[in-house]
Amino acid sequence: MKKLMIILGMITVLTACGSPSASDYETIELEQIQSKIDEGYKVMDVREVNEYDAGHIKDAVNKPLSELKELQFEGINVNENYIIICQSGNRSKEASQILNENSFTIVNVAEGMSSWTGEIERN
Repeated sequence: MKKLMIILGMITVLTACGSPSASDYETIELEQIQSKIDEGYKVMDVREVNEYDAGHIKDAVNKPLSELKELQFEGINVNENYIIICQSGNRSKEASQILNENSFTIVNVAEGMSSWTGEIERN
């Protein structure tokens, strides 16, 4: 019985020390983006440069998922809060996980620019 308790205790400790998971960040709907901006969050568009240039949310920073996968965080600040968006919601989930694991404060957008009806900027 004592050995079982020790094993269960070790499993609990090891599980608690694991890395952050997707449940460690919030996922919001498109309609909530403005309220997060009002709270001081910046929009980070994780689509590739050509997609971003074709149309993005005003003042959004572009940090392609391909760069985040390589742990290239130049141009973004760990002390800022970010709203992560892509085209449909798939890349933003992956980007959110990477950023979350690297101590960024983020919220993921469930949908993406394909559903965005607000104003866009083009480069």
